[in-house]
Amino acid sequence: MRDSGATTASDTAVMLEVSNGDVGQLGVLFDRHHRQLFGFFVRMTGSPAVSEDLVQDVFLRILKYRKTFRPDSQFSTWMYQIARNARIDDARKRGKDHFLDEAQLDASGLAVEPADTPRRQEADLVRRALADLPAEKRELLVLARFQGLRHKEIGKVLGCDTGTVKVRVFRAIQELRRNYLRMTGEKVLWNAHK
Repeated sequence: MRDSGATTASDTAVMLEVSNGDVGQLGVLFDRHHRQLFGFFVRMTGSPAVSEDLVQDVFLRILKYRKTFRPDSQFSTWMYQIARNARIDDARKRGKDHFLDEAQLDASGLAVEPADTPRRQEADLVRRALADLPAEKRELLVLARFQGLRHKEIGKVLGCDTGTVKVRVFRAIQELRRNYLRMTGEKVLWNAHK
């Protein structure tokens, strides 16, 4: 926690207050993190409605499991562990771990350019290539590239060491690249041995 009253308390300090019974402070954490969680879930599911529900579920779980938060933990890592479990539970409940089709993706608000621009077309191809990845690889890339977690933090979320995360991210990027090139019809010359 920072000393100055003019500065904002760290997420860990606020979560410790929540853990110690000041559940009203959960609103502070919600304000700080709901958009980034929503982005994580939209990139994982392709559905804004499902994503909104999952964000709410995460904060309910944070409240429910607040006593399990450790003072030496980083809040964002703990939050993403909870988010990951919420997404997996939701996929089990729905009977599949899916990514929605292009029409639903456009409705998700991920599209920021008019559909006919080259930049938008390329972004659509990348999004479709990401959607074609298995959920575990998509999750790695979303955490690393879109959510900005470091490999060490991802390792804590996934329960593995940093070296394993680096290898998995590298492999996920390779598969994303293959998916993208397949969609564009380009030859995969850079990885001829596969």
